[in-house]
Amino acid sequence: MSLRLGVTLPTFTAEPRLALRAAAVAEAEGLDGVFAFDHLWPLGRPDRPAMWSFGVLGAVAAVTRQLFVGPLVARVGLLRDNDLIGAVRALASMAGPARVVAALGVGDHLSESENRAYGAVFGSVVDRMTELEHVARALVAAGVTTWIGGTSPAVAEAARSVAAAVTPVAEAARPVDAAAAPSTPFARNLWAASVEEVAAAAATVPVTWAGQILVGRDTGELRTLRDRFAERPGVVSGVPEEVAAHLAELHAAGAGWCVCTPLDYLVRPVEAVETVCLVRRAVT
Repeated sequence: MSLRLGVTLPTFTAEPRLALRAAAVAEAEGLDGVFAFDHLWPLGRPDRPAMWSFGVLGAVAAVTRQLFVGPLVARVGLLRDNDLIGAVRALASMAGPARVVAALGVGDHLSESENRAYGAVFGSVVDRMTELEHVARALVAAGVTTWIGGTSPAVAEAARSVAAAVTPVAEAARPVDAAAAPSTPFARNLWAASVEEVAAAAATVPVTWAGQILVGRDTGELRTLRDRFAERPGVVSGVPEEVAAHLAELHAAGAGWCVCTPLDYLVRPVEAVETVCLVRRAVT
């Protein structure tokens, strides 16, 4: 199975047209999917705007035909379990079930303040993990491809538990038009994981990868981007061929998808997606 490549949309802005333009470029240039962060504001920046993930994804679903669409990740607790399940199923009704990837997570201390500010529940780790498993099982049973995102041991255990329980049910529930759907109905998504970490996780459950990237069309542009955005831990950077080589290593280690977040996607949303498309061509 070839690597599927996705990109996160520019949603930390008050201008929705940026996300729609980025999605149009992604579909025209052959990317596999687009994803949206599920935050009430950018991490640590309550003074900045953020568009709601499902609102953006619904709009993208209405104007595209082939792209997979999904949150990355939809956090339990921001909505009640049944409301979150309903939001995903509503998106599936707009895009078609075969086009939706429901990536789920539990949040952490970095996102807790968002919940508190809006009066949303931020339960204990045990409570959040229980909710996560409940929502994941319900969505897979409904025929929606589902990922559990996180690198903690608790998430790893939840992913193994859900994978063991839902795979037979999920295969039976897959829609008849799902020939183009992701190859597995359930996976664990690893943010900014190394090749070694992907390989270790893939030994027990199907895995996908997501993380920040910085791509320059040539060494000169790459140098300019690095000067502007500085080096950050875990960022995959390089010219398209270099980034493609790293993503190919992740795929060989077991990642069925790589979802890229370009650091420059807000300052130049179309160009950032175009460089991810160049990575796609280099991978193939």
